Amino acid sequence: MPQKDKWDPEMAEFQPPKKRFILASDFDQTLSFNDSGFVLGELLGIPTSEYERKITGMAKINLVQQGGELAYLLLHDPEFRKVRREHLYEAGKRVRLKPNIDALYGFLSNEVEGFHFDFYVISAGPVEIIRSALEGIIPPDHIFGTEFEFNSKGEIERIVHVTAGYGKVTAADQLLDELKVGPDRLVYVGDGSSDIHVMLHVNRRDGYTIAVSENKYLAPIAKRSIISDNALAILIPILEDVAGWDTASIRSVFEAKGFVIQQWDKVQTDLLTIIPSSNIPAVEPEGVVATE
Repeated sequence: MPQKDKWDPEMAEFQPPKKRFILASDFDQTLSFNDSGFVLGELLGIPTSEYERKITGMAKINLVQQGGELAYLLLHDPEFRKVRREHLYEAGKRVRLKPNIDALYGFLSNEVEGFHFDFYVISAGPVEIIRSALEGIIPPDHIFGTEFEFNSKGEIERIVHVTAGYGKVTAADQLLDELKVGPDRLVYVGDGSSDIHVMLHVNRRDGYTIAVSENKYLAPIAKRSIISDNALAILIPILEDVAGWDTASIRSVFEAKGFVIQQWDKVQTDLLTIIPSSNIPAVEPEGVVATE
């Protein structure tokens, strides 16, 4: 007589594995309101206008990859050469973060049904500043930034590597390799021109990109743009387009967490500049005879 299959409570409670994604986010003006370089400059007593002059000058001549200006100043500029590791740590504590980064991290890690998002930061800023700013919120080993080697006097001796421009592509690919995640499971969030390389790379490999600014070069590349002063806003396009939630479900879960989406305007913006064409002859007004 054939033996009957025994009931296995573990099988009855079996749930399919969660889909694993990587969320990689820029830091300056993506998770914060200000640029790390401005904060460090203020700490050193360097006027904002002077810092802007320095980085604008480098950008005009394409001296470094966009986003790598501060790293260059720290190694070569006399005013920034005085920076020590403790200055970078203190600058991090002065960075004004967008609210609810901790809630964003926790929600993506554990609370999107059927999904798990590993949250990483990839920034061109000094890694000491970013880790200091996000201390107690995001684990240090989840933060990639520009790294320096310091000498015995505490001075910056050399740059180990800069996570700017194509350096962000390298960091993103490293994460995919280490975590054994496919490129279509990578979500990247950024705000500026230094994110263009990595966004193009992510899009080309079927990943998902989000712009959190109206940067005229970045917004047309990103698959979604979201403008908000709250870090939790990054959840909206992820829940809609990646997890497949509808707007009612998104509003409901926000309210369950103690938040209300007070304003949610979806706007498509076309930026146009229209000028007269020099190739089209002027039309004479009717009834007027042109004479030589």
